[in-house]
Amino acid sequence: MKKLLSITIFFSFLLSLSSAFAGTVIIESWRNDDADAWNEKIIPAFNAKYPNIEVVFQTTIPNQYAASVSAKLEGGNAGDLITCIPFDQSLKLFNRGWLASLNGLNGLDNYPQVAKDAWSTDDQSDIFCVPMASVSHGFMYNKEIFKELGLSIPKTESEFFGVLDKIKADGNYTPLAIGTADTWAIATMGFQNVGPNFWQGEKGRKGIISGDEKFTDSHYIELLKSLAKWGDYMAPGYQAQTYPDSQNLFTLGDAAIYPTGSWEIFTFSQNADFEFSAFPPYKPDGQAKCFVDDHTDIGIGMNAASKNPEESKIFLEWLTSAEFAEIFANEVPGFFPLHTHSINVNDPVAKEFISWKDDCDTTIRNSVHIVGRGEPNLESVLWEVVSGVVNGTMSPEDAGAKAEASLANWYAPHQ
Repeated sequence: MKKLLSITIFFSFLLSLSSAFAGTVIIESWRNDDADAWNEKIIPAFNAKYPNIEVVFQTTIPNQYAASVSAKLEGGNAGDLITCIPFDQSLKLFNRGWLASLNGLNGLDNYPQVAKDAWSTDDQSDIFCVPMASVSHGFMYNKEIFKELGLSIPKTESEFFGVLDKIKADGNYTPLAIGTADTWAIATMGFQNVGPNFWQGEKGRKGIISGDEKFTDSHYIELLKSLAKWGDYMAPGYQAQTYPDSQNLFTLGDAAIYPTGSWEIFTFSQNADFEFSAFPPYKPDGQAKCFVDDHTDIGIGMNAASKNPEESKIFLEWLTSAEFAEIFANEVPGFFPLHTHSINVNDPVAKEFISWKDDCDTTIRNSVHIVGRGEPNLESVLWEVVSGVVNGTMSPEDAGAKAEASLANWYAPHQ
């Protein structure tokens, strides 16, 4: 009897251990800089509602993530949930059968179609990642320098260069904290930043997809001419200045303006010891309408071979809630929830970025959806030609022609 009782107690103990967690859900992500927010705020909030589901946030070095997660998925040892890069990189994972379709997941009707497009098939028949956050482009500026030099926030192209001239004439600060050593940085935070005001947002982006517009059109050449002037206001030796160099230049208070995006709020809030804010991308002179690149940046999908699919779906459904959105927006300021819930954002710089959407139409980067699938990749071509223009080694006209020829090489609407 005692032996039978001991066996019963032992198996009851094992059962209690197995039911303590219904399953362990592992999230794969490149977002190592906000791991604390996930581990200390987001996951505990989820566990307050679902205490029996353990969630582990597992990160990979950002520039190794795409290759790493693909290798893990192919090898069958990836986590349950996969943080999704927008558009084609995640679409490839879905087309290979590595990401599950999320059709019918509760909460997806909380998102506008433009948010879901970043993680849907071209015909919108399948969605494979929950849209999580967007980032907005703009210019951050050192408020103390602006006050010291009596500078006003520029709205037009001529006003922007007028401000840069005043900063340059003072001689104590670098007007623009940006370099060209990392070609992606100048293209992303230059071309894709102010570009939508030149190509009229979604009209121009969709025009490139349809072939109705070309990179040799006058508004693209005018944009490149504008960017060609930036080099006069960048630090000496900017051709060797990396992305981290630019961050440091601004963070140390040695530069007045940093062309960037809302994703930097989190970093600068921790490291800058001066007050900073942001202003929206400048418009061509005489243009009334404004456009802001509010780029769909990050989502989360489910490994089709997840060992815990039911628990993973519960977590994904929770991600569609206003509770998650408000926590994420305030713990990782500058990453803006993509659904339609009304939430409160506390960070003043994040609020500034959000306020632009009240007056300006939003769009996404024009090189990522459909037109980025060829070889050479359109993104990499734009990185090359934009950096060439800013470095003064390529004319705006030649840059536009090279981007157009590269696209026409494989994409029928441009042939």
